[in-house]
Amino acid sequence: MTWTRRATLAAGLLAAPALRAQSYPSRPIRLIVPYTPGAATDAMARIAAQKLQEKLGATVVVENRAGANGAIGSQAVLAAPTDGYTLLGSASIHVMARHVMRAAPYDPVEDFAPVARTARGPLVMVMDPRRPQTTIPAVVEAAHRDPARWTFATSSLGSAGHLGTIEFNRVTGSAIEIVGYRGSAPALTDVAAGNAQLMFEPALATLPMIRGGQLRGLGIAAPARTPLAPDLPTMAEAGLPGFEFYSWYGVWAPRAVPGEIVARLNAAIVEGMREQAIADRLNGLGFEPVAETPDAFAAFIREDVARNAALLRLANYQPE
Repeated sequence: MTWTRRATLAAGLLAAPALRAQSYPSRPIRLIVPYTPGAATDAMARIAAQKLQEKLGATVVVENRAGANGAIGSQAVLAAPTDGYTLLGSASIHVMARHVMRAAPYDPVEDFAPVARTARGPLVMVMDPRRPQTTIPAVVEAAHRDPARWTFATSSLGSAGHLGTIEFNRVTGSAIEIVGYRGSAPALTDVAAGNAQLMFEPALATLPMIRGGQLRGLGIAAPARTPLAPDLPTMAEAGLPGFEFYSWYGVWAPRAVPGEIVARLNAAIVEGMREQAIADRLNGLGFEPVAETPDAFAAFIREDVARNAALLRLANYQPE
């Protein structure tokens, strides 16, 4: 092979990703959600899908593949071609897989490319409304006196609610049992029925049930009260200063997807998240939009994983 031919071939190989990015997308995109429809992760993914569809001019299909604590859907994304046509729409739980699963089938940080964080929302602490306690100090006192009568439900291992529960037990010196469920809906149903007594979950699912009397709200893990429930105190006001916990949501691609395609996806999502109509919609659900670059998202993930891994170590948590 002559030098000229080698140079031409090398130039063609270098140009290939750019050419793919220029023609992307030329067919429908799949956004896989590794949880059931209807919960916060699904709702946030569908908003991202809507914005991708509008900004890129391509059909975006949301596909729910629940099971194995999010692993089934996540593995489906990794098994797909790395061409940007199969993406993952998940939540903060995704990045904690190796810390909460005994044999996680992938590395959520190394195997996935962060595309965009889309939104975040503070957790709300709720309880069985039939219990006589109406404040967090009263709950803590009762749980210290008779821990066997108290159980924390959590939607899944590694979720923001699960981590918030571990931190609650730590800072209050409690030993309340934590029971994992397959999703938010069955966990909240059990709290409302009195089969479990406490739970941390975002406002999207909890505030309607608080308003309807199925749950009692004890506090919101944010620095200020929410206008959606102005009578709900912050966790600081309820006796736990500095207790702030958020669930957050984002979109990922397999690590080998070309950076030019990741950048196009990010630009579309960020543009959508900056729209006032989207901010109003998210605020009405108890969330706030996030608009940041892939690099900023990656840096945020590193900080979040480090913080929560340290929390799990302090709690002597053993992966299941």
